[in-house]
Amino acid sequence: MIWAILGIIAGIILGLAINFPIPLELTKYSAVVIMGILDALFGAIRAEVTKDQFNATIFITGLLFNIILSIAITLLGDKLGLELYLAATFVFTFRIFSNVGITRRAILQNLIKSKSKQA
Repeated sequence: MIWAILGIIAGIILGLAINFPIPLELTKYSAVVIMGILDALFGAIRAEVTKDQFNATIFITGLLFNIILSIAITLLGDKLGLELYLAATFVFTFRIFSNVGITRRAILQNLIKSKSKQA
C-alpha cells in the first residue's frame, strides 16, 4: 500500500513539473481516462481497507477495461454527435464516491474497534 501512495505522490509531482499541453479535441478523452483510473484506484483502496480480497491482476485488468470502455463510449458519442462522455464521467464519479464512502466507513469502524479494545 505504501508503494501505491508513493507512486501517486511521485505521479502528481511529475505531472505538475511537466508542462504538457493537451489538444482541445482530446480533453474529453483525457477526462474520462482520468476518471476511469481514479475509479480503479479508489476501488483498490476500498478493497485494501475493507479487507476484501485484493488481487493485482483484477486491479490491472479493471483499470485497462475502464480506460478502454471510457474511450470507446466517448468515441461512439463523437461519431453520433452526442456527449456520451458525460455518461461515463457520471458513472465513474458515482463509483468513486461510493468507494470513498465505504472506505471512510471501514476506517471509522476500525478506529472505533481499536478504541473499544483499549478501554
